Amino acid sequence: MSAVAAAIPSVPARPTPGITVTARLAGQAALLPAGALALLVSLHRAVEPERQARLAARRQRQAFFDQGGLPDFRADTASIREGDWTVAPIPAALQDRRVEITGPTDPKMVINALNSGARVFMADFEDSTSPTWRNLLAGQQALAGAVRGDLDYTAPAVGGRPGKYYALRPFEEQAVLIVRPRGWHLDEKHVLVDGQPIAGGLFDAAVFAFHNARALMRRDRGPYFYLPKLQSMEEAALWEAALSHIEGMLGLPHGQIKVTVLIETLPAVFEMDEILHALRGRIVGLNCGRWDYIFSYLKTFRRHADKVLPERGQVTMTQPFLKAYSELLIQTCHRRGAHAMGGMAAQIPINHDAAANEQAMARVRADKLREVTAGHDGTWVAHPALIPVARAIFDEYMPAANQHNVLRRDVQVCRDDLIAPCAGTITRAGFENSVEVCVRYMAAWLDGNGCVPIHNLMEDAATAEISRSQIWQWLHAGNQHLDDGTAIDFALLQSTLRALPARLGDTAALPGGGRIAQAIDLLDELSRADGLAEFLTLPAYRQID
Repeated sequence: MSAVAAAIPSVPARPTPGITVTARLAGQAALLPAGALALLVSLHRAVEPERQARLAARRQRQAFFDQGGLPDFRADTASIREGDWTVAPIPAALQDRRVEITGPTDPKMVINALNSGARVFMADFEDSTSPTWRNLLAGQQALAGAVRGDLDYTAPAVGGRPGKYYALRPFEEQAVLIVRPRGWHLDEKHVLVDGQPIAGGLFDAAVFAFHNARALMRRDRGPYFYLPKLQSMEEAALWEAALSHIEGMLGLPHGQIKVTVLIETLPAVFEMDEILHALRGRIVGLNCGRWDYIFSYLKTFRRHADKVLPERGQVTMTQPFLKAYSELLIQTCHRRGAHAMGGMAAQIPINHDAAANEQAMARVRADKLREVTAGHDGTWVAHPALIPVARAIFDEYMPAANQHNVLRRDVQVCRDDLIAPCAGTITRAGFENSVEVCVRYMAAWLDGNGCVPIHNLMEDAATAEISRSQIWQWLHAGNQHLDDGTAIDFALLQSTLRALPARLGDTAALPGGGRIAQAIDLLDELSRADGLAEFLTLPAYRQID
């Protein structure tokens, strides 16, 4: 646990009927008192049957795609797409979101992100967090401390020198806090209700709201959530039901909780109007979750040899299917009075090489210029050093708080635009990099670290999923070759995996370096399987805690 969590005295736990917490750490009883446990029980019983139905619908949809089917706009919801309606008014604190920073929920990150000068900090329990029980509780404790205003952190001493001290700036100078809970597909195995694991996202959202909703409401700051990995309007409606249930249990006004939804699955891009409509009383925008969206494209078309993507570095937002996705999102959001948020810049500063650093920053500037001139209302960065870079572009081209007036009536996007194949190549360096990113990220994740710098990019679960699913598809979807003619087969995978430890050198210096062999075995198993695993975090979750 963090120092914050460890400082909270243990309170004797009182049994709450129907719920079992299978792990215990210092400070846990204060974080999960009887009232919070009762909320979790009630919420699980209200939501779990429909969650399971939605997950079954996902499996059925994917089976249709595996048999050659293609996603498309729904005929049964045409009236929603054609209707003249808008979402509820956006709160003042969320009117201007020109630069948002994202990252995990450890105390140091929370303090640095809130102090960073970004408009918004998205505290991420999903792609940036390895969901060990210790990480989850420490994250909730850190966020509660941030909302109270008393969160601080002292780094470990180094070389006999005291560690650096971190503290929050005054509330008025902090970024607005938005929390991203886990997606519908992830369980929280440490909390069982009626013998079943509760949904990880419900645990994250409910515990945060239980401790912080009233304090945030008094400050006109929410609570606010980012909802990930939705595939349909029915999944959005399930979040509407869950959040309404939380509001009712906590005595909050209906619609007090506001949300932004990430459009990061291919099925969801065909239901953006419908998702906005299902959450219209509380939604404030949609976000181009580009990395997960590329992963979803790969997963959707995993059996389609005509839609195999080139190596990740060539799949940029200028590719036709990604350009169509982002422009349709802008048009849809602005028609409905919602924000259209841009995507993540994963670059991090390259302090040891000025020329390479300038090239990286030039790519960030070009990406943000593309977004703001297309009509996006804000963007994401992964590192504080990128905030002034992105902000300068948005300040120059977006003088107002947002660009809802940019309606993009020129955009005409059809189904085939959104699923167009992507030209490019697979180089040996690209293949080897995919293997390395997967192994290094999974090793760190298994060791409790969900956000890892690799080759000057900040890798999280979404970016690792691209590499992992590409390896599987290159091996299984038709006869794929490197650009030098080498067949992409299991022999190439095996030789690349065998050579990786030597290529990495001193693995003890890497995040999760002690788990490299375990991660190699896991990637080998996932890559050889007849089917592409839905998410790498599902089998990996069984190997933590």
